[in-house]
Order: sequence, then C-alpha cells, then structure tokens
Amino acid sequence: MLMRTDPFRELDRLSQQLMGPGTWSKPSAMPMDAYREGDQYVVAFDLPGVTAEAIDIDVERNMLTVKAERRPVTKGADVQMELSERPLGVFSRQIMLADTLDTEHITADYDAGVLTLRIPIAERAKPRKISIGVGSGHKEISG
Repeated sequence: MLMRTDPFRELDRLSQQLMGPGTWSKPSAMPMDAYREGDQYVVAFDLPGVTAEAIDIDVERNMLTVKAERRPVTKGADVQMELSERPLGVFSRQIMLADTLDTEHITADYDAGVLTLRIPIAERAKPRKISIGVGSGHKEISG
C-alpha cells in the first residue's frame, strides 16, 4: 500500500552521509519501517535526538511528508570536540499513500526517538457483504 517516490533514495542517502548535514533545500534521508497491523498501516521513522517540536508532518492528497531537524548541542567555550559522528541538520522522507488509506485520521506518537504514524484503512477499502435481492427475498454474498 506504500510506494516509494524515488527509486534512487538509498543512493541519495549514502551520498548525503558523505557530503555532510542536510539542509531545508536538500534534506538527508531518515530510516523507516512500514507494515500492516490489523486494519491500519504503521510507519515508524528513526529520529534519535530530535525533539517532538522539531518534527513536521503533513499530508497533501496522498503524499505524506515528514521533516525533522536535529541541531547541534551548544557547548561551552572551554569544550573541544574530539569526535562528531551523529548526523545533524534536516531530515525528510516522502511516501505516496494508496487511495485505500484514510489520510483524514492519521495519528502520530513520538517515543524514545521513534516517530510512529498509524494510518487506518479506509472503510470503502475494507471487504463487505452485499445483499442481492431475489424476488421478494435477499441473499447475502461475499463482495
């Protein structure tokens, strides 16, 4: 039900890791998992060290966009950085949602550096019974 919008995203992610932090005009990729759980899809994004206030989620038509920013921690004047491997800057991910998902009722939770979105399957996409009128009676069949 989820489709990637860019088949070269992994290649972009690797090159961005080598080229430095993401910017608003050219954000870095963020890792994610997506799976179906009952009557909803769950999408989980890894955003360690990002505050909930620095995360922006929006849906336009069927395009879901998640952006986040991790800023450097301010250090005192007497601090000398010895090693800095944790990625900083802007992170973004866009995924195309299928028409069968209910984008009006997406919920978001952020815990332990993981942003979890739950997207219900639209009622119109769920299997349902359809009754057929035969003469004066009706018979239910699977639809």
